[in-house]
Amino acid sequence: MPKVIYTSPDGRAHTVDARIGASVMETAVKHGIPGIVAECGGALSCATCHVFVATSWIDQTGTAEDFEDEMLDDATTPRQSHSRLSCQIRLTDEFDGLEVTIAPEQ
Repeated sequence: MPKVIYTSPDGRAHTVDARIGASVMETAVKHGIPGIVAECGGALSCATCHVFVATSWIDQTGTAEDFEDEMLDDATTPRQSHSRLSCQIRLTDEFDGLEVTIAPEQ
């Protein structure tokens, strides 16, 4: 069971156990991580689960595909080179210790 480390905009870290196959967004919602709004429930029709993936994890999580990329253009917090929508990152054992920072505004 991988652990995901969420850092809130205020700098507080939340480490939770994740289920294999769940998304980073689903895991945050399940564990009540503050700051992940997830209005669309993972349907890729909003940008309210915007996170910044730690640069050490970008190779594993990959970059946004076309539609996600377009959604990030409309995110409330300006995107960065390591921005992702957390609903689009599916967890495997290889993601144990994944670190993401929640965008300050969703």
